Amino acid sequence: PKAGFKCPPRMRRSLFPPPTLSVVAIMADTKAKKVPSVPESLLKKRQAFALMKAKRDKRLLVEKKMNRVKRKLIYKRAECYHKEYKQVYRREIRLARMARKANNYYVPAEPRLAFVIRIRGINGVSPKVRKVLQLLRLRQIFNGVFVKLNKASINMLRIAEPYIAWGYPNLKSVRELIYKRGFGKIKHQRIGLTENALIEKQLGKYGIICIEDLIHEIYTVGKNFKMANNFLWPFKLSSPRGGMNKKTTHFVEGGDAGNREDQINRMIRTMN
Repeated sequence: PKAGFKCPPRMRRSLFPPPTLSVVAIMADTKAKKVPSVPESLLKKRQAFALMKAKRDKRLLVEKKMNRVKRKLIYKRAECYHKEYKQVYRREIRLARMARKANNYYVPAEPRLAFVIRIRGINGVSPKVRKVLQLLRLRQIFNGVFVKLNKASINMLRIAEPYIAWGYPNLKSVRELIYKRGFGKIKHQRIGLTENALIEKQLGKYGIICIEDLIHEIYTVGKNFKMANNFLWPFKLSSPRGGMNKKTTHFVEGGDAGNREDQINRMIRTMN
């Protein structure tokens, strides 16, 4: 029909016939079965992810509370250790002064801790010395370890004396070594001590939960010294600044080998 032409009702019915029964049925069926906007599999994934996220958030909240309590405990322990070290230091000075005042001598207790450094390589090492160095875990030149001093360990140090330098470390040396060059043995791997959780996981059953506990156990040679020392990987030190005097000669003869008592601290400073 032309524009502006008004179509009569009878003609309109002939031009636009009513929909057949099959078309009506299909339309009704599509209305009844409405296709979902999101697939069922995606909905399940979303629900599972939401459940996982809720669980993780809950776990993180619990861990955060526990870490806050643990930090306070670690701080308290470090404070107690600092007080203990200070008391021991002041006690030594007081006893020495009292002895001097009475025209006497104060003989301090024999040291219980030694730090041993290997200063020579592998050439011409006899089997007995090689075995002792293996037992001390000194397999490379300029490796260092802490050793508990007793009759057996002193005899071992005497056997390997031409190949090692050793002495009695102070608190500063122990702390600097562990903080700067401390690595732990975790699943037979050399892992850096970057957080207290690593120490707690390995030594928590012995009451050592942080690096200050580890330093205290090593320095005071506590009852769990063996476990703490075995946890520490042998220290890989640098070659000493300014070089060495003569590694084939004993320290008392102007060389580097053997026992140098508290002078080991000076050597540690040049190698750490």
